[in-house]
Amino acid sequence: MADPERLNRKIRAALAPCSLGQWPTPLERGAPALARTLGVEALWIKREDRSSPRYGGNKVRGLEFLLAGAPPGSVFVTVGGTGSTHCLATAVHAAALSCRAALAQFPQPETATSRAVAAASQAHAALVVRAATRASLPVALLSAWRGARRLGSRRWIPAGGAHPRAVVGHLLATLELTRQLPDPPDAIVAPLGTGGTVAGLLLGIAGLGWPTRVIGVRVAPTLVANRWRATRLARRARRLLARVGVPLPAPRSPDIVNGLGRGYGSPTVEGEAARQLAAQHGLVLDSTYGAKAFGVLLRRGTWNVQRVVFWHTFAMPAALPESMP
Repeated sequence: MADPERLNRKIRAALAPCSLGQWPTPLERGAPALARTLGVEALWIKREDRSSPRYGGNKVRGLEFLLAGAPPGSVFVTVGGTGSTHCLATAVHAAALSCRAALAQFPQPETATSRAVAAASQAHAALVVRAATRASLPVALLSAWRGARRLGSRRWIPAGGAHPRAVVGHLLATLELTRQLPDPPDAIVAPLGTGGTVAGLLLGIAGLGWPTRVIGVRVAPTLVANRWRATRLARRARRLLARVGVPLPAPRSPDIVNGLGRGYGSPTVEGEAARQLAAQHGLVLDSTYGAKAFGVLLRRGTWNVQRVVFWHTFAMPAALPESMP
């Protein structure tokens, strides 16, 4: 493939994303003691949580493409759980562009983290409509859509930002690894929810020609988080890029492992053990996504990989500066 730096510039010139994050995000070498505990030779952590001082996390990548070109005063309507970092990131970064967000949210099990995210979403969004049950989410979404009309010109963003344009943002994250690693890793491990991040990793790995396996840890129901959906998103993003003169090889499908437990947002025993282990080494994970994905690494020898990159997607809402919009 073309030089990754040149490809990055070509994609950004063709799709004209807005500027919300600080790139590249760091790639940190995990503590040797942590790698030994996990039974791997080397562990790196891709710090997507540090993507923006305004509010970080992996969703910033996609929002640069999804919010681009919107006139001031636009209202972005999206959906997610009460602890959705996608909803929070949309609200925070829309405000940074003189736009607003209207959120429809379904209830999820409460943890200290999900409560903090929910409170921050309420504080930063122009409108939040919360469904009493998951079954009543369509009604909440309709109410949010109608309410947004009274606030300005509406634009829809799918749950989790799972859209081909957003996938391109995660593809660019993969290209950053060429400057940060001496050789391709054996595997990249990432949580699999609505699929945009994993899809971008698949497309990026294909573009680089790396043999690296992308391991998606399912943290949402199979209907949403599955191999077919992630691969389809990657292929749709590939077609989008082909239309603007950026051809890429066809992506492979990810390896999927189930980390869901009792359901979306419900902590698991394995995930909580992983969260506590990570905390001992200064890594803050959330119970909904990161802890469950990291928990897979505790299954020593499961994947027969030795050089692993862990995709750290979660940013603590406590990092939100009060002075920022």
